[in-house]
Amino acid sequence: MGSLRMLVLIMWLPLLAGCQGFPMLSDGSADWAIESVTLIEGEGEVRRDHRVVVKGDRIVWVGPMSAGGPRAAETIDGRNQFLIPGLWDAHVHYLYDEELTEAMPDLFLDHGITSVRDTGGDLDRLVALRSGWTTAGRAMPRFYFSGPLLDGRLVVYDGKTAAQPALGSSIPDIVAAKMAVAHLKNRGADFIKIYELVSPEVFEALVEAARAEGMPIASHVPLSLPADIAGPQVDSMEHLRNIDLACARNWRAMLEARRVRLTDFDGLRGYPLRRELHEAQRYQSIADYDPARCADVLGTLGETMQVPTLRLNAFYHSRPFEDEAFEHALLGLPESVRVRWRYDVEELREPGREWDLRFANWSLGLVGDMHAVDIPIAAGTDTPIRLAIPGESLHRELELLVESGLSPQDAIFAATVAPARFFGLDGQMGRIRDGQRADLVLLRANPLEAIRNTREIQGVVAAGEWVRREAP
Repeated sequence: MGSLRMLVLIMWLPLLAGCQGFPMLSDGSADWAIESVTLIEGEGEVRRDHRVVVKGDRIVWVGPMSAGGPRAAETIDGRNQFLIPGLWDAHVHYLYDEELTEAMPDLFLDHGITSVRDTGGDLDRLVALRSGWTTAGRAMPRFYFSGPLLDGRLVVYDGKTAAQPALGSSIPDIVAAKMAVAHLKNRGADFIKIYELVSPEVFEALVEAARAEGMPIASHVPLSLPADIAGPQVDSMEHLRNIDLACARNWRAMLEARRVRLTDFDGLRGYPLRRELHEAQRYQSIADYDPARCADVLGTLGETMQVPTLRLNAFYHSRPFEDEAFEHALLGLPESVRVRWRYDVEELREPGREWDLRFANWSLGLVGDMHAVDIPIAAGTDTPIRLAIPGESLHRELELLVESGLSPQDAIFAATVAPARFFGLDGQMGRIRDGQRADLVLLRANPLEAIRNTREIQGVVAAGEWVRREAP
């Protein structure tokens, strides 16, 4: 999609013919309108032959072509095209790979992502990034961040190796928990992110402090707690992490073993301690899966948004490195990153390699079970971890959500309304309605016929501006 990298409104050749009676006037009451387009949202009916009118960063009128509507200074012919709300990636780490950070906003916009939720990174750096990009007038997705992963006395992402950059912060006790949340709120963080090595007491203190500050809460289920205790207390759960244990027949015994190890870790760093516990219990939990117990667990999560990151969990199932779309998107990465990732891809392509699909299959099945009982699901990718190309990986996530049992329209909801709802913004974002923010994606093909058609991007609107546009 390299041809999309152009400032668009200036480079448009406005289509004046066939404007259905809406003249193009320099003093029009609105900035631009797209006409004769099919509107598709994450819920409701498909609306064909519609007109969408934008002024500034807001949609000011939506209706059938026959209904007229306000005049606009510029008009765009949307015949045989499909307009969806701008997409979200609800699980992003801008600071995971320093060589990729500056390129990520453009990569997101290239792929129709107009909002991102950064779920863990150095607070000062994130504040500076958002301020700097905004001050420079750079086209970028809307950018919401949590600041650091709020971890336990030990920190998983402690910066000791390149594979574990300094994304986390140590919260050893209740006093530190309260201070951390107050600091995040004061510095402009949009939500908090609780991580896996917190103690039950610190978890409770973080939840209480965030509620007092009016901050949404994202969380991994801590290793010291079952999912049906931690999950209902937070607003989103990430990666399906630690639900495997909660759904096992012998979950109590495994949880007690975890708690013992978490207080007697023999000087280990946070990352190897977490890895040890997952490796010791994940596949044991999956093998000991109890449907009745799991139904009880899921019954507690009806109000907690799940961000399953199937793109990550089912990596060996989907094998993105075998997909032509991945290869094409790889070309858009900075050269230094592209060289490193190609080396990793070549290793994965070695002949005779076998894939363990147990966790992938369990994850896909669990998301289907969650969807069947109406647990809210949002689309996030953990980009750029594990070869997740910013932007491209979101479309892969949508494909896996559909494979797990969501309809294409459900998947669109997961990438539009659901993440906005996490922030209480679903009255302003995620739909194509009067008064909504003008974040939009114009597609050449119908995503309800095949979710992969979300990749068929003709143009991208962010905050009312056409920031990407292919020639008609």
